[in-house]
Amino acid sequence: MALKASDLKVGGTHTATLVKDLKRTQLVQYAGASGDYNPLHTDDLFTREVAGYPSVFAHGMLTMGMTGAMLTDYVGDGRLTKFGVRFTAQVWPGDDLSASATVEALRDEDGVKLVDLAVSTRNQDGVEVLSGYATARVDP
Repeated sequence: MALKASDLKVGGTHTATLVKDLKRTQLVQYAGASGDYNPLHTDDLFTREVAGYPSVFAHGMLTMGMTGAMLTDYVGDGRLTKFGVRFTAQVWPGDDLSASATVEALRDEDGVKLVDLAVSTRNQDGVEVLSGYATARVDP
């Protein structure tokens, strides 16, 4: 069912859990799906001993993809017209991630109803790991 402008108000927020206990296996699976085999995401020895991080960490685009799935689940397939993010902290194996989309504006553009959203993804400690924006078409 498509999201309706009449059901939205500025300041309203939609939240969803993206993942509980992110597994290293998910990082390797994403590397395979994306073709991004940067060892920072898949090789613990390299990440610790060469790069100086405590462990491998998630691809930023994995976090963006999970957040994008939350958005399309919320607004409906084929309705997202803009989506941009900034990665603000690393995502580690074992993290739980939750995302929110907050209505910033409802507007008409060339006869099309749009909703502008502020997007945020946070880990289990409340640390924001992704911030961004989205715009989607909505029904009247």
